[in-house]
Amino acid sequence: MTRTLDVITIGRSSVDLYGAQVGGRLEDMRSFSKYVGGSPTNMACGTARLGLRSALITRVGDEHMGRFLREELAREGVDLRGVATDPERLTALVLLGIRDEDSFPLIFYRENCADMALCEDDIDEDLIAQARSVVATGTHLSHPRTEAAVLKALHLARRHGAQTALDIDYRPNLWGLSGHGDGENRFIASDTVTAKLQAHLPLFDLIVGTEEEFHIAGGSTDTLAALRAVRAVTSAVLVCKRGAAGAVAFTGAVEGWDSGETGPGFPIEVFNVLGAGDGFMSGLLKGWLDGESWPRALEYANACGAFAVSRHGCTPAYPSLAELEFFLRRGIRERALRKDAALERIHRATNLHPLEGDIRAFAFDHRMQLEEMEGATPERIGAFKQLCLQAALEVQDGRPGYGILCDDRLGRAALHAAAGTGLWVGRPCEWPGSRPLRLEPELGAACQGLMEWPAGQVVKVLCFCHPEDDTAMRADEEATVTRLYQAARANDLEFLLEIIPSKVGPVDDGTTAALIRRWYEIGVYPDWWKLEPLRSDAAWQQAVETIRAHDPWLRGIVVLGLEAPEAELAASFEKAAKHELVRGFAVGRTIFAEVAGDWLAGRRSDAEAVAEMRRRFGRLCALWDRARAGAEAAA
Repeated sequence: MTRTLDVITIGRSSVDLYGAQVGGRLEDMRSFSKYVGGSPTNMACGTARLGLRSALITRVGDEHMGRFLREELAREGVDLRGVATDPERLTALVLLGIRDEDSFPLIFYRENCADMALCEDDIDEDLIAQARSVVATGTHLSHPRTEAAVLKALHLARRHGAQTALDIDYRPNLWGLSGHGDGENRFIASDTVTAKLQAHLPLFDLIVGTEEEFHIAGGSTDTLAALRAVRAVTSAVLVCKRGAAGAVAFTGAVEGWDSGETGPGFPIEVFNVLGAGDGFMSGLLKGWLDGESWPRALEYANACGAFAVSRHGCTPAYPSLAELEFFLRRGIRERALRKDAALERIHRATNLHPLEGDIRAFAFDHRMQLEEMEGATPERIGAFKQLCLQAALEVQDGRPGYGILCDDRLGRAALHAAAGTGLWVGRPCEWPGSRPLRLEPELGAACQGLMEWPAGQVVKVLCFCHPEDDTAMRADEEATVTRLYQAARANDLEFLLEIIPSKVGPVDDGTTAALIRRWYEIGVYPDWWKLEPLRSDAAWQQAVETIRAHDPWLRGIVVLGLEAPEAELAASFEKAAKHELVRGFAVGRTIFAEVAGDWLAGRRSDAEAVAEMRRRFGRLCALWDRARAGAEAAA
């Protein structure tokens, strides 16, 4: 049969809560970042980022953390058919910290957790039969129920001709050998654990571990002796990770370190070792399954491990294939890889959650324009924005590719209600109409208010600017946008920069391109640009070429409306849709301005307002889709 999967990993899944502060005890952590965790889950994500078709077999709880894992895995491109939801148990949690260069405290919250309830009934033969390889980890051999599930998966894999691999992944306290506070300990000798592992080693084609992990697998603290003991019970390729000394692959007899094959290492600064082994394994699996030589596979593995030890978190640290290829081609420029601006730009851009198709956004983030209308009060405006959201959702009808722009000051109820709807959500930061640009006071002087924003919201800022602005005006606005941009990056939020030169000076075909070039020159790399409808094909061409020259990783451009009538927007859409970088539109007053005036003055009911905005938004979506289809047909 056709193999639809490259790799299935099986075992632990957890939510990692990483201490955000570095250099203190876990007791001193004040806040935590939430990431995907668990060795097999990390590997499923790591291999998916490298272009392998990955799946995971595990259990998660029927609660918020279980749903978080499901959503994140789906965004990473991991096949979820093997992820069962346990109705009784909670998803596992892990608390982790970076104490110093050598100490990384962690606590496993895994008492009767969901993934440890994995059983034989969770193993689907049809799923296993579709895979080229199955990868197990040591923890799930520590309990009879999970051990039975892993063994069933391995036997099925071998029956269907798939390769099998083991990451020894030895955590003594998860085998019951030490207490909850001993999560950092990587080795306690145990004849029982050694015997358990050795009973199953013949089932594997590839076995990977640190020196300490081979010590437990081989029953000796002499690494070469341990490797020989493992070799005595299995013909698998043995890959031993030796820290700064690199890694060695033994395909035959273990006569000495020189009898194995090695790959190039990478002398980088070690920031965080947690999850480095899963990054290493992801790269190794990529090389192994692609049929690369062991030196080349180890080069992939060492590079992926280098990324992992250089960044905060486990799964978030792992590279995309484009990032890995760039790194191997260019080499090390900065030993602290997380401080390499070019590398971090590629890392961020290529690992953002994917978006399906174009964005059709209803923009009702307006404040000043609504406040000036007859009958407007903050409460009435807030209620109207909930009607705007209702209209957007009715047009969306559960489909991808739709969005809104909504503010928090007057539209808070609508903004909060939009969470979890599948809408792309942009949220404005500028004080309406300000020039030079000023931000909403709630953000704070250092934009620290972004810490309160939920994941997934896009930081949007509108800047009225022009190439002929005087030096003081330009410096003021550039400083404000740069401060906001850096805060958005620090809070892992996407950034949309909207520029409107036509309101402050004359424009020609090169005006917008000149502004875009200047923002890149000062180091602002938006994920999104929002541009007014450009008047000519030449203006669009210059803008797009400028972006491509500076940032090939842009998410896209959205076109704004400026209350233009539908006929004008249709013409502008036709020009914009010719360019792949233009991903859609974000239009507001064309949809809501007349309706808002009537509703606030009491001349329209709620139902009438929603129906009319739904009609107008739907018509604009159809105009955009028609323009895009026409552009694709002409290409």
